[in-house]
Amino acid sequence: MAFPIQLLWLFVAAMVISSIGFKNYVWFISLGYGFSIAGEGVLMLILYGQSLQVGTILCSALFIVYGLRLGGYLAIREAKSSSYKKNMTGEIKDGKTIPMGVKIAIWVTCAALYVTQVSAVFYRMHNAAEDNLAVFIGAGIMALGLLLESAADVQKNNAKKKNPKRFVDTGLYRLVRCPNYLGEMIFWTGVVVCGIGALSWGQWIVAAVGYVGIIFVMFSGARRLELRQDKNYGADPEYQKYVTTVPILLPFVPLYSVKKHKWLVA
Repeated sequence: MAFPIQLLWLFVAAMVISSIGFKNYVWFISLGYGFSIAGEGVLMLILYGQSLQVGTILCSALFIVYGLRLGGYLAIREAKSSSYKKNMTGEIKDGKTIPMGVKIAIWVTCAALYVTQVSAVFYRMHNAAEDNLAVFIGAGIMALGLLLESAADVQKNNAKKKNPKRFVDTGLYRLVRCPNYLGEMIFWTGVVVCGIGALSWGQWIVAAVGYVGIIFVMFSGARRLELRQDKNYGADPEYQKYVTTVPILLPFVPLYSVKKHKWLVA
């Protein structure tokens, strides 16, 4: 499998954008993540502007919207939410004690993951594949995931404004306890679907690495959230009922806890 030089350009773009993490360690996987995906979407449109299909234009546009929405949402939360900062104190390392070598390793690994995540659409462009049904179904799934994640964030913000000290169990949070993470997984599932009928087996390996990687990150995030909420609301009988009746991440799947799975560390 030949290595496309355009893939290297995507990696460089992700490296440049996610380097914001050297300012604040957690930004490697938050602001750097969202804005890297948006940047890769823009760059793919530029690199393959002469051979774009409707399907790949749509997918790239969804990358841009997804990344800007996520990055913007996280930036606003960082800047304005005092309650968020208070809750995160002690939960997330500030990076001051992390060796520079470790930071560089995380930076490179994150940038590589962000490239593999978009690679199914990238390879469809690179292979000059004609539009097929899969790319439009995949784009529809991506849009669904984006809408679900956005709605979950809005519902949580509204609920916290009404009652900052209570856990959220309304709206989409009646379906699963982490609907924003569910939306994220649906989005990236759509990206994989977009590649059907357009990728070689070697290219599918690259795309699979990105998909498995982000699914792992979502389950890891769900575990961190579960541990934090247990600490904050564990004594509340309503919370105990909630966590034993509402699945943590996958709707209609009776998986109610992942906190015992210590290998889910990212």
